[in-house]
Amino acid sequence: MNTRDFSLRTPALALLLCSMLTGCLVGPNFEPPQTATPDVFNRTQTAQAASKAVESGFTPQWWTLFNDPILDSLEQQLSDANLDVAAASARLRQSRAQQRIAGAEEYPALNGAASYDRERGSPNGILSLLGVTPTGSQTQSASGSAPLGVAPLPGAKGSPAYDLYQFGFDASWELDFWGRVRRGVEAASALSDASYEDRNAILLSARAELARDYIQLRDTQALLQIAKQNLDIAHDVTKLTQNRVHEGVTTDLDVANAMAQAESIESLIPTLESRNTTTINAIGVLLAKEPGALQQMLAEPHDVPALPDQVPIGVPSELVQRRPDIRKAEAQLHAATATIGMAKADFYPRISLNGSAGFQSLQLSNLADWASGQFVVGPSITLPIFEGGRLKGTLHLREAQQQEAAIVYQHTVLQAWREVDDALVVYDAEQRRRDRLKTVVSLNQRALSIAQQRYKAGAVDFLDVLNVQKQLLDAQSNLEQSKADADANLITLCKVLGGGWESTYARQDSSRR
Repeated sequence: MNTRDFSLRTPALALLLCSMLTGCLVGPNFEPPQTATPDVFNRTQTAQAASKAVESGFTPQWWTLFNDPILDSLEQQLSDANLDVAAASARLRQSRAQQRIAGAEEYPALNGAASYDRERGSPNGILSLLGVTPTGSQTQSASGSAPLGVAPLPGAKGSPAYDLYQFGFDASWELDFWGRVRRGVEAASALSDASYEDRNAILLSARAELARDYIQLRDTQALLQIAKQNLDIAHDVTKLTQNRVHEGVTTDLDVANAMAQAESIESLIPTLESRNTTTINAIGVLLAKEPGALQQMLAEPHDVPALPDQVPIGVPSELVQRRPDIRKAEAQLHAATATIGMAKADFYPRISLNGSAGFQSLQLSNLADWASGQFVVGPSITLPIFEGGRLKGTLHLREAQQQEAAIVYQHTVLQAWREVDDALVVYDAEQRRRDRLKTVVSLNQRALSIAQQRYKAGAVDFLDVLNVQKQLLDAQSNLEQSKADADANLITLCKVLGGGWESTYARQDSSRR
C-alpha cells in the first residue's frame, strides 16, 4: 500500500474508530411535550374589584405587593432558615451525587493494588496431581535429576514456604456502543432536575404558608381589638341599664341581659389571644425558631395589609416554564424516557477493554526489576442469550412508567390551569364581598347609635339594642375575615402562578470526580 492510499484511508479509519467509540443511542430521544394555553387570563378583562390582575411582568418577590416591611423581613429569612427547604436541599445534593456516580461510568476505571503473601502449597492438594506426595522423598531442584515440574513447585515435601510480593494497576472501560451508560447519565441528570424543582416547590409552599400565617396573625389581632371595643360598648350599656334601674325606668332583666352580652363578648377574647400566640409560634417553626422567639417582633397589633391596585401575573406562556410542579413532572418524564434506552441497550452485547500491569517477585529486593513485570490486556464481551424474559419484562416496565409519567405531566398542567382560573375568580369575588361587608358595618354602626338613643328615650326595648350590637359585632368580624381572605386569595394566586423560588439555588453542578 502506497502513501497515497494510506492518506486516503486514514480519515475513513478515524471516522470508523470514532463511530465505534461513540456508538449509537438506542431508545427514544426525549422531546419536551407541547401543551395548550387556555384563555383563562382573559378573566383579567372582566374583573370588577378594585385590585385587578393584569398581564404584565410577574414579580417573583410577590409578597412585596403587600408593602409590609415585617412580612418582607420574614420572607427574606425563610429560604435559609426553613427546615423543610433545608431537607429538600439535602435531597438535591444527594441527587447530584447520584448524577456524578452515573457519569463516572463514562470513563475508564483505574485501580492500584499491592499485596504481600506468605504461601505454601499442600502436597495433598493439587500438587499431588503432579506426583508430589506427603511421604515422598526430598526432591532436588529443577537443575538436578528430579523430574521436571516437581522440585520447583512449592509445597513438595521438604519445600519451605515462600514470600510473594506484587503490586500493579488494573483498568477497565466499557465501550458504550449502544448508549446504555449515556442514557443512564441522562436519566440521572433528569432526576437531579426533578429534585431541584421539588426543592423549589417546597420553598414556594413555605413562602405561601408563611404569608398566610402572617395574614392570619394580623386578622386575629384585628378581631381581638374589635372584641375589646365591643366589650367596652357592652360595659357602657350595662352601666346605662343600671342607672335606668336606679331611676326606676327599667327592671333588673335589662341589667342581666346587658351583663350576659358583655360576658359573651368577653368569652371570645381568650380564644383570640391563644390563636394569636399559636400563630406566632407557627411562623417561628417555619423559620426554625423556638416558641416565643418572635413574640417581641410580632406581638404588636397591625392592620391586615391592604391589597395593591394591580397584581402583575405575567403572560400565559410563562406558566409552564415557571411552575416547579410542571417542571418537575417534565423532568420525571425525561428520566422515564431515558430509562427505556437503558432497557433496550441491555439486549445488546457489552464490550469492555480490560488490562492490568504490575510486578511480582519472591524477593522484595528485586520487585521493581523489569524482569519482575507482568501484564494482561484484552477486550471482553458479554452477550445475553437467555434471561427468562427478564429483559423484555424490564423494557415493558420502563415503557409503562414512561406512559404514566406522560399522564402525570398532562394532569399536572391541566391542574395548574384550573388553579389559576379558580384563583382569579375567587380573588375578584372576595373583594366584591368585602366591599359589601363594609357597607353592612357602616349601617350597623348607625343602627346601634339610633337604638341606643331611642332606648334612652324609652322608645325601644332593650333587646333591640342587644340585637343590633350583636349584628354589629358579627359584621365587623366578617369584614375583618373577608379582608384576610382577600389577602390569602392573593397569596394563592401568586403561588399557583409559580413565583417565589427564583434565583435561590444553583440549578446544576456540572463538576464530576
